[in-house]
Amino acid sequence: MRGWGRWQAAALLAVMVALSLVMGGGVARAESNGGVRVMPLGDSITEGTQVPGGYRIGLWQRLAAGRYTVDFVGSQFNGPGNLSDHDHEGHPGWRIDQIDANITRWAQTYTPRTVLLHIGTNDVLQNYNVSSAPQRLSTLIDHITAAAPNADVFVATIIPLSNSGQEAAVRTFNAAVPGIVQSKVNGGKHVHLVDMHAALTTADLIDGIHPTAGGYDKMAATWYNALLSVSGSIGLPGSPPSGGGAIRGVGSGRCVDVAGVSQANGAAAQLWDCNGQVNQQWTSTGAGELRVYGGKCLDVANQSTADGAAVQIWDCNGQNNQKWRFNTDGTITAVGANKCLDVPNNATANGTRLAIWSCNGGANQRWTRA
Repeated sequence: MRGWGRWQAAALLAVMVALSLVMGGGVARAESNGGVRVMPLGDSITEGTQVPGGYRIGLWQRLAAGRYTVDFVGSQFNGPGNLSDHDHEGHPGWRIDQIDANITRWAQTYTPRTVLLHIGTNDVLQNYNVSSAPQRLSTLIDHITAAAPNADVFVATIIPLSNSGQEAAVRTFNAAVPGIVQSKVNGGKHVHLVDMHAALTTADLIDGIHPTAGGYDKMAATWYNALLSVSGSIGLPGSPPSGGGAIRGVGSGRCVDVAGVSQANGAAAQLWDCNGQVNQQWTSTGAGELRVYGGKCLDVANQSTADGAAVQIWDCNGQNNQKWRFNTDGTITAVGANKCLDVPNNATANGTRLAIWSCNGGANQRWTRA
């Protein structure tokens, strides 16, 4: 009986540990659905103090409703059952310098495609060299962009604090953030400003510091709208851009296809009934390519920028006529020409050859993942 009691105690302890990881904090379980890798990065407001999961709950739900396939990443893990991916990099009590001391390792480990950064609150709360906090933030952003140069980094102003003196410090800190972000943009970095302070008021705080459930949801909505504004940051609705998948025309219901299942340079891109074959499996890369067969890229013939220029496949070479940008309205822009992937004359028939054309938002220029 003593052995049975020890077994019961061990089992109970295991259950309690598992529950603590889901509802409280813990080490990451590396949940993944294969989608775009997004790192929520910051302090207790990212972790979700007072409301485990915090803004990540509402953000995940919005992403799912929008049919975006996203993989939250990070070394930490918490949140309720209706948050399907609990991974994050939120550390209660941490300041900018503490995040900075670890960010290179985290970025190399989890290779985020997108970073959501909300940090600086504890610098204010701890009165930790507040006047130099903007410079620490600038340095942190530099380290993020160096470790993850292809990632989009969304930098938020920090949310309000109820204490009037601390709130004054928050406003001073936040006033420096737009200039910091713009300096990174001027340097060619993929950095974006998110005005999170304006999204909440002190009425949205449960303890003067952390948001209520409703406040966290306001944060979720603000993050989501920011992500939607930057093409590629959360991929294309319906399928993970990191893996192969079909691209279906909204107007035709047919898929982007390589004619004759050819792998020859110059083989035409066309419409064809979606069939799941290898010549309809397009993989988006961090370089902006759309690859098929592994080493062939969707290509604008002869690097043309003219309306009606043919779209084909060619050996991937990194040139701008092989770079494509997914837009939130479903269009796909040929970066080199700044024109849209187009089905000429609104055709819907099998074998219709694809081209580029000035973007107009028509159904013949809109696409979804099949």
